[in-house]
Amino acid sequence: QVQLVESGGGLAQTGDSLRLSCAASGRTFSAYGMGWFRQAPGKVREFVSAIGWSGGRLYSDSVKGRFTISRDSVKRMVYLQMNSLKPEDTAVYYCAAASGGISTDTSSYNYWGQGTQVTVSS
Repeated sequence: QVQLVESGGGLAQTGDSLRLSCAASGRTFSAYGMGWFRQAPGKVREFVSAIGWSGGRLYSDSVKGRFTISRDSVKRMVYLQMNSLKPEDTAVYYCAAASGGISTDTSSYNYWGQGTQVTVSS
């Protein structure tokens, strides 16, 4: 069992930076692939980034070069550093854990946090 709690969302302006954090509980955290997804109003939840237990990373094309995912297995934390924010980054951001390794597919993730709102104004 893994429980996830996101934090770090808020209001930002175009070009600003924010760092999202995800605190995970559970003894087997280090074995899980961890992902960040986002959902804007009226849209489906979409993949943002993921990091595997060995450090392999995936990014969506829309955030590649602007966002950086990292994890600290000792602290059981996952981070999403978001730079050069754009209004289209506005969404609720969710942290998720996958027992089968990282994926861009929401159905591959077993556990989800409650989400944290990110709003970027122009």
